[in-house]
Amino acid sequence: MLPSLDSLRCFVLAARLLNFNKAARGVSLSPAAFGQRIKQLEEQIGVALFARTTRSVRLTEAGLALLPLAERCLATAEEAVRAARGEIGPAPTEVMLGTRQELGISWILPQLETLSRERPWLRIHLYFGSGSDLLLRVRTLEIDCAVTSTRFSDPKLDAVRLHREDYAFVGVATLLKRRPFTREEHAAHHTLLDTSAELPLFRYWKDAPGGGDRLHFGSHTWLGSIQAIHGRVLDGAGVAVLPVYLIKRDLDSRRLVRIFPRVVPLNDYFRLVFRTDDPRRVLFESLAASMMRVPLR
Repeated sequence: MLPSLDSLRCFVLAARLLNFNKAARGVSLSPAAFGQRIKQLEEQIGVALFARTTRSVRLTEAGLALLPLAERCLATAEEAVRAARGEIGPAPTEVMLGTRQELGISWILPQLETLSRERPWLRIHLYFGSGSDLLLRVRTLEIDCAVTSTRFSDPKLDAVRLHREDYAFVGVATLLKRRPFTREEHAAHHTLLDTSAELPLFRYWKDAPGGGDRLHFGSHTWLGSIQAIHGRVLDGAGVAVLPVYLIKRDLDSRRLVRIFPRVVPLNDYFRLVFRTDDPRRVLFESLAASMMRVPLR
């Protein structure tokens, strides 16, 4: 059991004055009550802190060793109270934020200056990874938080919802002109580009009303990241389900064309994910509120 701050305060005052009567008056205690407080502290620690006679009081070696640390402890406690009252700024803090590469570059990187200006005591580092990798690293404390749309049911993780993520099933116009994709049987002549077999983006189309398992592609290529899929789709290497925010300019310019546009893929949400037991929840909620003010791009 640790000593109380009141006990440390009595000890520090007695050590400074080397007079129990004067020290007792300094903390508004009777000499007897003050002496009992010092005795309880010595019993709790297990060593004598003062050598006392009828004529003098002096610190023991244990008391001398404790004094600077006790003073530091009291000063830290006072600073903590001032910080809680808003009288001083928060202590310097570093946060490792994980995200997908294309989202980090297009949406989070442009926000860093604003986030730092609003919180000059906070330094944000970035880690780029896939959805499942990000969740694992948050869980194991390798990173502090992550922005991802990957769903999870891990009770050790919690999240604050950010922006909605819409999807579109697309191919580059030049490919679809050479190799049309307007009927189900056309799928046999196309390659589906996706992240992985375990967490495919195509599920947003397949699970949507009107979707289903009716498309049987000639081949599948797993590319691991959305940015890689986007690049290969533009190269004409295949078709894919991609986030609308990422391909909006390509859709507007008709460089990319929606396939089976009557089927609207399911949507998801970006979330700021962190550990349930992380004491910095207030900080993560504040960051999420700031991020919400910036549209996806």
